[in-house]
Amino acid sequence: MTREQSSIETDGGTDASVTGRRSESVDYLDAKINLFDPATPFMRDHLRLIWALFGVWVLFTFGPVTATFLATETMTGTHVLGFQLHYFLTALGSPIGALVLCAVYAWQRDRLDAKYGISHETESATESGTAVAADGGERQ
Repeated sequence: MTREQSSIETDGGTDASVTGRRSESVDYLDAKINLFDPATPFMRDHLRLIWALFGVWVLFTFGPVTATFLATETMTGTHVLGFQLHYFLTALGSPIGALVLCAVYAWQRDRLDAKYGISHETESATESGTAVAADGGERQ
């Protein structure tokens, strides 16, 4: 195991003395989140997930409306379960898509939490009197 591998923290951050990055001293509860420069690998992976799902949400939400504007004849002339395609996609596709996105986010977030060792169990006191927070940091 290399020194860099052994310095990975449970929150996905690394020891700043090894990598020269500032992630070691980040107080997650008070730190501002920079969407373009995440402080830790966990934040980077989490933001990547959020941006990807946001792109899919934009497609689910604005796709049927845009398609109806661009291909009016096709969207209004095609019927699915007795409804015009544009109505079917807007009335059923968008809400169902939002539910699917919620499920995908929860599943992927659990996978990220497991990857970085983040537990959402209740806080437990350590021998030094500090408690481990759900994000992997410590509380006094």
